[in-house]
Amino acid sequence: MIGSGKGYLVAMDNSVQIRLYICLFLVIFIWLLKFGATKFIRSRSAKRGVDKRYLVNNIKNLLNLILLICLFTIWHNELQKFALSIAAFMVAIIIATKEFIQCFIGFLYISSTNPFRIGDWIQVDDFVGEVSETDWAKATLLEVDLESYTFTGRTIFIPNNQLMSHPIKNLNYLRRYANHSFTVTCDDAKVDPFSVKAELMALAKEYCHDFNDVAERYSAMIEKRLDVQIPGPEPSLEIGTTELGRIRFTFCLFCPTEQAIKIEQKLKQDFFKLWYQQVRSLNMPSEPTSATE
Repeated sequence: MIGSGKGYLVAMDNSVQIRLYICLFLVIFIWLLKFGATKFIRSRSAKRGVDKRYLVNNIKNLLNLILLICLFTIWHNELQKFALSIAAFMVAIIIATKEFIQCFIGFLYISSTNPFRIGDWIQVDDFVGEVSETDWAKATLLEVDLESYTFTGRTIFIPNNQLMSHPIKNLNYLRRYANHSFTVTCDDAKVDPFSVKAELMALAKEYCHDFNDVAERYSAMIEKRLDVQIPGPEPSLEIGTTELGRIRFTFCLFCPTEQAIKIEQKLKQDFFKLWYQQVRSLNMPSEPTSATE
């Protein structure tokens, strides 16, 4: 058995050597044939003054094709085995790099559908940020706090395959103006909440007066682009109660993003000032009447 195995290996080595010699002979023969044919055609075309470069090019391509077919015929068994091994290797590579391939496909998806651009504010799951960079593997966001509309200083890296499997919210219009809502609650049931509503609404309109014209135009532009109705631009105030029975005031403002927190603080200050004036007037004792003898 060992002797027969060695004989098979020796015969295989001899077969490979013979084919190598044949291939070397073919390469040299084809090269000499191309050299001779090219020189012959060019010499004849030079004498006749005819341009035969296309014929030289066609002959070279034909001889290269013949050489390629001959080499493939000689080594077809080895090439078939090599192709199978390459296919198995490629399958293993694809399985090992599945995530990277999905990220690359996600990059093609983002580039073709264009759901956002550099500088847009987007939300993916619970992550909100400004898009600062995109590449074939990930999207880089500068995290934004939606409560204060400010950058947190943190950077978020989202793989591109997540952008295909998760909803993307484009919050770009929030960069300039926002529908800012906030709530104030009180537990004093003695005060009529509607007694302060008119004055609070007047103060809210006063704080929004400087940018009211711009807010109207920006609101109309957003509604036209998105084909939806959005609250505003006039401020609103709703009065209700919480589950615990406390009085709840809900303000809604359409204002510049950078002024939202400032206006909120002003309205809260005005609210508590008015509210405690009402409470103080209710708790103030009545003036004693003078007794007569």
